[in-house]
Amino acid sequence: MTIRTASTVVVTGASAGVGRAIAVAFGRLGWQVALLARGEQGLEGARREVESVGGRALPIVADVGDADAVFAAAERVERELGPIDVWVNNAMVTVYGSSVDITPEEFAQVTRVTYLGQVHGTLAALRHMRPRNRGAIIAIGSALAYRSIPFQAPYCAAKAATRGFIDSLRSELMNENSAITLTMVHLPAVNTPQFDWARNKIGQKLAPVRPIVQPEPIAAAVVRAASERPREYWVGASAVKAIVAQMLVPSVADRLLARAGIENETTDEPADPTVPDNLYQAGRDDPGVHGRFDSESSSHAFAFNPALLRAGAALGLAAGAALLWRAARSGRARRTPLIEQK
Repeated sequence: MTIRTASTVVVTGASAGVGRAIAVAFGRLGWQVALLARGEQGLEGARREVESVGGRALPIVADVGDADAVFAAAERVERELGPIDVWVNNAMVTVYGSSVDITPEEFAQVTRVTYLGQVHGTLAALRHMRPRNRGAIIAIGSALAYRSIPFQAPYCAAKAATRGFIDSLRSELMNENSAITLTMVHLPAVNTPQFDWARNKIGQKLAPVRPIVQPEPIAAAVVRAASERPREYWVGASAVKAIVAQMLVPSVADRLLARAGIENETTDEPADPTVPDNLYQAGRDDPGVHGRFDSESSSHAFAFNPALLRAGAALGLAAGAALLWRAARSGRARRTPLIEQK
């Protein structure tokens, strides 16, 4: 896909954090950026940022858990900005706590926004992209889609479900020879405001699992994905390590995470129970892009295409099979004269 001026991108969860950084990155390229989120103040702040770097912004208040609202937003984007070239599904909510302490209603809400929000956005995009047979849909995933961690079961499950949905849909699009592409960008821990507005049932202030990356390198990886259209990107060394460890030694990862407990995901400070969360309603004010971990966060993170890893593994297996075959043939050749002498 050629990145061109006046292309149109839709970004969900665009009022803060990673979504807002992605919107600004596309705006810097001169794109038209439709901003979808629940919070009006955050959307207005995002609009100003996108326009300040040269983009055109269209803020739309919408809850991605409401399929009708997402489909209506897509119709409005097509009407006011023109054909949607790229759709980025980023919106999420989460609950921190032991699974037994999280209510069924809380599980359902995280699923509705973090998983079904991706489904709704993807189907809305496809409604307009399929007749044209072009477009790119990017799902913001996480290393946690591969390697779940304790005390975030609803979020981890939603990200894993998204991966399952995208894989199924990809094959369906291939079956109809579609030119529309699907990419998942799996993230490491990122310094966003979510750790101050996520529902917290732990009692201590929340924190990302170190090492932490700033939102801007994530946004750069998403813009790159819109151009290169890989199947997946794994962003940052910590994401690569977590995913590979899960593939190779999942039981070891289980024990390490069990031993670490909640300390990896919290600070030593007590949480303020009077601070409202954003599970059911948008966060107040304009939260911006960054969280409170700037001093600990890296401004650099590489985007790794796991196709390289899979290609290397395939070559390794092929080489190993060739060596075994040659060894077997050599062994047979050495045994043959002995048989003939009897």
